Amino acid sequence: MRINTIDGILFLSMKFLKSLDRRQTDLKYFNPKNVKNILVVSSTAIGDTLLSTPAIRAVRESYPHAKIIAHFSIKNMELFENNPHINGIIPYYGGYKSFLRTIMEFRRQKFDLVLIFHGNEPEATPMAYLSGAQFIIKLPNTSKNRFLLSNRNQVLSWNDFAHGVEQRLKVAELAGCKALDKRMFLPLREEGEFAVGEFLGNNGIGSSDTVIGFQVGASTLSRMWFADRFVDLGKRLIASHPEVRIVITGSIQEYAYCRNIADEIGERVIVSAGKIPLKYIPSLIKQFKALVTGDTGIMHVAVAVGTPVVALFAVADAKRSGPYYDLGKHVVIQKERTCEPCISKKCAYQKCMENISVDEVKKTIEKLLT
Repeated sequence: MRINTIDGILFLSMKFLKSLDRRQTDLKYFNPKNVKNILVVSSTAIGDTLLSTPAIRAVRESYPHAKIIAHFSIKNMELFENNPHINGIIPYYGGYKSFLRTIMEFRRQKFDLVLIFHGNEPEATPMAYLSGAQFIIKLPNTSKNRFLLSNRNQVLSWNDFAHGVEQRLKVAELAGCKALDKRMFLPLREEGEFAVGEFLGNNGIGSSDTVIGFQVGASTLSRMWFADRFVDLGKRLIASHPEVRIVITGSIQEYAYCRNIADEIGERVIVSAGKIPLKYIPSLIKQFKALVTGDTGIMHVAVAVGTPVVALFAVADAKRSGPYYDLGKHVVIQKERTCEPCISKKCAYQKCMENISVDEVKKTIEKLLT
């Protein structure tokens, strides 16, 4: 059975179940005083989930006594397990993996309210509905599953929000939450700081060294700067700054790619990809003087822990998905898309990233080093 067939069956099933539903699920019937159990959904990538943390904090502040369970991706949930604004995590396995098991766990929790900050359709909204929650809020609410939402009447698209943080905060606002703090939340772990210190020390990096991070990978090729440009940048930085050490970050799957770049640069470069657990990565990023990165989850980790970023954007719009605050600390190099229409995730060669030169990035880092 193909996935689109499953999607169709699910959609028709939801139409049928909704037609039998006699509950008053429209937002006008919502009463915050009756809310005891809340599900917050942000089940996609690291950066997407970090962008949801201000809204999750706003939910906790508005519902201090409620049980708040998060639905996060199994791939990155360890990064958020120590978030004090939630009481637990139900993992999202991707697509329809463990679909029925997840719904059964949702139903066991007896949620009154589901807030979908960022989730994959076409399954995210049906899963929320099948949880049994009376009220479900999601923005944008332009998908074909809009009929399942409590806020289905006023339609808002991505174009109605300047930044992803604002979109998520609007979801929380519809549930009666007011955001007093719009900064992302990512607390460090004490054991992570110890593990990172040991890792850096074992690789010859001391407290007097200036550490620059290179995040060379990205979720799609279109968001990646070129390997040879990272190599050139690394060589120039090391040649002109004897105190500089470079750490190349990435996932364990990217280790070989990172290792090749490190070997090309030469000395004073180490690779952390696959060497440090994801939950300790914030402690590593905190040690950097700056991070050079594309539009990545690690970029948002750096912003969250206060490390300056040199963010390289072309396909994506930094105003929507780049740094949201501390804009005097972070530098975004934004170039125009070269190809129209842009095919983004299907891009086989990121031609627009050619417009970001090594000279431009190095000059930016030089300012951060002074």
